[in-house]
Amino acid sequence: MPSASTKAAATSTAAALDTRLSPGAPGYRRMSFALFAAGLAAFALLYSTQALLPAISAEFGATASAASWTVSAATGALALLVLPMSALSERFGRRTLMTASLAVATAVGLLVPFAPNLEWLVALRAVQGAALAGLPASAMAFLAEEVRPKALIAAIGLFVAGNSLGGMSGRIVTGWAAQLGGWRAGLLAVGLMAVVCAVVFRLLIPKARHFTPGSLNPKALAATVRTHLADPLLMRLYAIGALFMTVFGAVYTVIGYRLVEAPFSLPQGVIGSIFLVYLVGTVSSAAAGKLVGRLGRRGALYLAVSTTAAGLLLSLADSLAAVLLGLVLITAGFFAGHAVASSAVSRTAKTGRAQASALYQSAYYLGSSAGGTLGAVAFHSGGWAGTVLLGLIAVLGVVSITLYGTHSARLEARRFQVRTAH
Repeated sequence: MPSASTKAAATSTAAALDTRLSPGAPGYRRMSFALFAAGLAAFALLYSTQALLPAISAEFGATASAASWTVSAATGALALLVLPMSALSERFGRRTLMTASLAVATAVGLLVPFAPNLEWLVALRAVQGAALAGLPASAMAFLAEEVRPKALIAAIGLFVAGNSLGGMSGRIVTGWAAQLGGWRAGLLAVGLMAVVCAVVFRLLIPKARHFTPGSLNPKALAATVRTHLADPLLMRLYAIGALFMTVFGAVYTVIGYRLVEAPFSLPQGVIGSIFLVYLVGTVSSAAAGKLVGRLGRRGALYLAVSTTAAGLLLSLADSLAAVLLGLVLITAGFFAGHAVASSAVSRTAKTGRAQASALYQSAYYLGSSAGGTLGAVAFHSGGWAGTVLLGLIAVLGVVSITLYGTHSARLEARRFQVRTAH
């Protein structure tokens, strides 16, 4: 029987032999900044039209639900193609696919401002979303392979923080640029910003040291996908990601329409600045690892949904301060919940991590697409209260799934006790 000191020595030796990155190790900071820049560019491009929807509606004479397709087409295309792109990353490498995705998406981003009508704008946005599909799953798989397990949640949290800053800065830039030169100037400004981020990513991202290329085997891919879809925990995590994003997509697609109307009547630049609340998401996603350490995964999810629900209810008030505080709570709850769920997917999947992450991203962005469209429809039918009701229904879904997971875990623990007792 090995002694405690022998076990400790073996653990220390194994840690020393582990060449994966960890905080303080050479290359970890460069990798973190590179993926932060990639996440910033991706979210800035993906949601670049969201803060501009009232201006787009005004120019093309479109309803909120019709204009919302400039967001939903991008997120929907990403959701549909993220799984095939993850298969390509297994063959050609995470780093290669992330680079190609950013290059194509930024190139399309420079064309989007010149769309002659709403139909062309929606089509170009769909192409942009399809190009971005190679980034999310590849980034998660890259981190799972190149970062030590204990540092994984923090590393993914930083990547998600880049997403939140990208979403914030993209909307602020488009808002003020649009106030000065129209919505087309806003989109062009975001496109140029994304080009800079893509260059930074390519210069800083280290070579993968733990990636083993696989073959493009459709049957093997289908088998891996079936395995993940048969895993109850992964399915719950996918549903949680989709529902959280339904809330977020609905709120941020419609909030511009609410704030441009009475009693707020805010100008486009000020509405864009509202997205400064994304800084709260940067903090809450980066703190997700500590939340899980203190409360457990389910406890952290309960805290995230409670915060989101409180924000939704608070935003009903006809007070700008209350609406802003509501957005802060919604944003904090969403990003914390997303970081917890996405990191749990990476830890749960023992094989086919890229496909597991891709399925999560598919569910996540389908939730965004559905939330944007349904949120606009709900706003058209019942005003902001209709959008809030849609969000609360989605939050209730997260609570139900998490409660079911807790119940299932307790039943499994009892079964294990019975088996060991006999």
